[in-house]
Amino acid sequence: MLIGMSQERLGELLGLTFQQVQKYEKGVNRIGAGRLFDVARILGVPIDYFYENVSSQLGQGRGFSESDDSPPVMEFVSSGEGLQLSLAFMRIKDAKVRKRVLDLVKSLAEEKDDED
Repeated sequence: MLIGMSQERLGELLGLTFQQVQKYEKGVNRIGAGRLFDVARILGVPIDYFYENVSSQLGQGRGFSESDDSPPVMEFVSSGEGLQLSLAFMRIKDAKVRKRVLDLVKSLAEEKDDED
């Protein structure tokens, strides 16, 4: 999503179906080292991009995090919905409209808190 490539297009470039790409992305199927290399090349990222949090999970260095838990904002931005919302929000050029969207989201969150 970050680079605007669909799973279908990535699958085409890898010689796979988009369903297979989905299985790799969701962790249903393991991905081999060679295939991972191909994905990194196509996406234009280094291999270690796919291993960002591995050292903290192994109990070694924690990187930017002080704990094993990801900050909630990172979990949100890493989710499909969070990423889509963030990208869409950034495309809103009018500051007043962005403020209204933010106010709407806050009010929806307050309504949910009141229900709980």
